[in-house]
Amino acid sequence: MGQNRSMLMNTSPHPHHCQGCLSRRRCLQLISSAAVGLTFSRSVVSALAATRQPAPDFVDPAKLRPHPLTRIEAAYLQQPRPYWLGWPGTAYPLDQAQAEYNAKLNESCERLELTLRAEAKPLETEAGLAAFINGLKDRQPDGVLLTLQHMQCWGWADRVAREAGVPTIIFAPVGTAFTGHLAGISRRQGVHVISSLEWPAVEDGLRMIRAKRMFEESRILWIKGNERNETVLDRLGTKVRAIPRDTFNQLFDKMPANEEAKDIASTFRRGARKIIEPNWDDSVNSARCYTAAKRLLADEQANALSMDCLGMVQAKLVPTPPCGAWTILQDEGITAGCEADLHGATSMMLTSYLLDRPSYMNDPVPETAKNLLIASHCTSGTRLEGFSKARADYSLRSHSESDLGVSVQVFWPVGAPITLVRFSNTNELIVDTGTVVSNVDTPPAGGCRTSVEVKMDNVEDCRDVLGFHQCVTLGNHRRVVEGFCQLYGIKVVHSPREATHAHLPTASTRA
Repeated sequence: MGQNRSMLMNTSPHPHHCQGCLSRRRCLQLISSAAVGLTFSRSVVSALAATRQPAPDFVDPAKLRPHPLTRIEAAYLQQPRPYWLGWPGTAYPLDQAQAEYNAKLNESCERLELTLRAEAKPLETEAGLAAFINGLKDRQPDGVLLTLQHMQCWGWADRVAREAGVPTIIFAPVGTAFTGHLAGISRRQGVHVISSLEWPAVEDGLRMIRAKRMFEESRILWIKGNERNETVLDRLGTKVRAIPRDTFNQLFDKMPANEEAKDIASTFRRGARKIIEPNWDDSVNSARCYTAAKRLLADEQANALSMDCLGMVQAKLVPTPPCGAWTILQDEGITAGCEADLHGATSMMLTSYLLDRPSYMNDPVPETAKNLLIASHCTSGTRLEGFSKARADYSLRSHSESDLGVSVQVFWPVGAPITLVRFSNTNELIVDTGTVVSNVDTPPAGGCRTSVEVKMDNVEDCRDVLGFHQCVTLGNHRRVVEGFCQLYGIKVVHSPREATHAHLPTASTRA
């Protein structure tokens, strides 16, 4: 097979393109370049499809990502005016601050597609507070945002958090809290406290509420075995629909090498730094995997998937592993997980829903000479900074274990922080952070195509990093992830800081 492949560098993907096709391909190239800054709702594939009338069976990937109704209520807590002594102080412009925060809240709700109900006036009496709490009990919104405008309002905030039964975000602008005010309530389940002037931290709190609603409104396709059934994940509320593995490869066999598939293949090849193993047919087959996955998700009314891909490749049921197709889906905000690892898929959904960026499930490899962790797998998204951001550099490779099809080697930015997350179960999440040191090439290394060397934070020995198939995402998001877990009662676990000589369970090997 390797003898039939050639090394290409940004060359024409098809040896039989006629001169009459060049204008259309050039048009697609321009559209692809313009699409770099588009959001996932206007992905590259969507932009390509917009150049002509979509085929009747075209599946818009933007419609596969959940857009649940998420209801937020908001109120200010203040003391009767005029203030005298007490923080934030008599000189503090209350009306101006509230107007500015109102504008920012409306912008955040519009950006995050949240439905907002805000109290018309600040709450400043016991009667007003009681009426508000009773209203929350009746309406049961998905979350409530309390903005404190006086230091003596912490008792009221505590009452809302305890009595209303609603996830509570408390925003205490600097000047309304001492450390003692936060000591207890800021570590309580169901509450997230921001003592800051940084509005993005408040928006992160709103993202937590939205992410939970996205989990609740999602269905994962669990593609493995021969059974069909549906269950619901504890705590997250996500539906899991198991379907027979053959469902995918039988659908793939029916997917045509149509214009959509050829456009996807062409665009993805054109954007690559290098094309090493895959030929044109490999790229088209990879695109057919992508269109088959979209079709299956639409047919099953699902929003994410996790498939026994290695078993399928081992049984030679498809001519290409789905690695390249999964990369495209990940870039569009649609979780596509490997090896039917359900908790791996939910971990990827967490970064997608909470952080609006992809992550990739990895096999953790210890590099003992340099005391680094190598996060290695054949599927990684390229829009590392977010679904609306530019792609990272990538090369097109084959799937390493089979030397078939298309896998993407994504080059992660050296020196950038990363976060590793992994649901051990839906009640416990491993969270660690580190920094990218280098990208490992295969060869000289063996293993998966995207292999990123990471210097771990707060972990003395790389052999002690917890978990297997942890999911890696760009940026240090530890505080936000921990805040989500506290809000919804998920236990957070970190890898041990000090080296341990305990005999840890051996991870299962890849089949």
